[in-house]
Amino acid sequence: MSVIETIKGISKRWSAIHHIVTYYLLTVIFSTIIVSLPIFHRSGVDLSFIDAMFTAVTSISVTGLTVVSIPDTFNPAGQIALAVLLHLGGVGIMTMGTFIWVVLGKKIGIRSRKLIMVDQNTKTLAGLVRLMLEIFKLILIIELIGAIILSIHYMNYFDTVNEALLQGVFGAISATTNGGLDITGASLIPFADDYFVQFIHMILIVLGAIGFPVLIEVQEVLRGRAYSYNDRHKFSLFTKITTITFFWLVVFGTIFILLLEKDAFFADKSWHESFFYSLFQSVTSRSGGLSTMDVSEFSLSTLFLISALMFIGASPSSVGGGIRTTTFAIMLLTIWNYAKGNTSIKVFGREIDQQDMLRSFIVIVTGMMLCIGSVIVLMKTESFALIEVIFEVSSAFGTTGLSMGITPELSTFGKGLIMCLMFIGRIGIFSFLFLIRGDANRDKYRYPTERIIIG
Repeated sequence: MSVIETIKGISKRWSAIHHIVTYYLLTVIFSTIIVSLPIFHRSGVDLSFIDAMFTAVTSISVTGLTVVSIPDTFNPAGQIALAVLLHLGGVGIMTMGTFIWVVLGKKIGIRSRKLIMVDQNTKTLAGLVRLMLEIFKLILIIELIGAIILSIHYMNYFDTVNEALLQGVFGAISATTNGGLDITGASLIPFADDYFVQFIHMILIVLGAIGFPVLIEVQEVLRGRAYSYNDRHKFSLFTKITTITFFWLVVFGTIFILLLEKDAFFADKSWHESFFYSLFQSVTSRSGGLSTMDVSEFSLSTLFLISALMFIGASPSSVGGGIRTTTFAIMLLTIWNYAKGNTSIKVFGREIDQQDMLRSFIVIVTGMMLCIGSVIVLMKTESFALIEVIFEVSSAFGTTGLSMGITPELSTFGKGLIMCLMFIGRIGIFSFLFLIRGDANRDKYRYPTERIIIG
């Protein structure tokens, strides 16, 4: 049997998850080769293999943690290549593949549709190709509008139109995909006093992190095409829970950062400086990774709070990672209803499925075990403070990209572990669990049920 036939035989036995993860791994390998090409480097730069792979993983996972300075390592061509990789990682492998397949006039079969369904975490095969094309179109439109606005505004900062254009395009793509990479060399710290730049970036971060289904549903409602039972139910339960939780976390983060830093970092700041610092850090902790300040200047309590926000991450079917906002919301609703003595969760005239309640706790517990285990290992292999490691791990798992500055100093093993966390954060906890569980076994028989003491 030939090697090709052997590979085909193995491929047929694989689940959709195995195929998706394989596609992402192949994309990482391809991206590593691209990033390693000397034509994309500045003169005299010698990029090691591990650093090239780290840059590729952080681009495809749209995280933003980096072991090298992007503007000092990559020339303008290399920066454009990174922007393309960020866009690819943001829209997703299957979305990009579907777009190319449609452009080539190819038919999307059932097998490919199942892969799309898994990649986008949807529960139906209906309308998947249209969904992919809508996602691709939306991301392009958002990036284009953001790039135009930022490029025009950046002409006030940069000497040439080309430089302003490069900064605007890269910034828009990085913000929309929540990529967290920058070519300023200092994230958005040079624009700490420019609230317009911050506002545009926050809008782009939110549009990327709130979830593609939400954006598409809002678009359909605005066009008057959304299906509804009556005027009160124009939006789905998913959109309602996602949107409320997302913005509640932004408001919660902003208020508590303000309160925690009132007598610390904000002690000598005006009210509007304090507010925009707090608001931007709260928004970017969803999964953005860009920053208007050195986060290591925050107090310990604020750093723990941001770590928790990064662990929660963005919404499902978005460019972000973490346990996701809906998972966090269902956990809170479950605890609240159980404390009230309710046996089910009823919200917005709907009832949450018991399976979704179980899945939410599985995701949270697995995510916590991964992060705690990673912190323990890194505390043994690296020489950093506990909060620095917790912050780095949370940022990698949430594909956020914020850092207290320890990323370049990680050992080869530490970089490898962080890359694994970024990759898991991008594909999602359930994809990770399905990847390692193998084929599901149906119970052939059941034992008598017995209750045990809990708590």
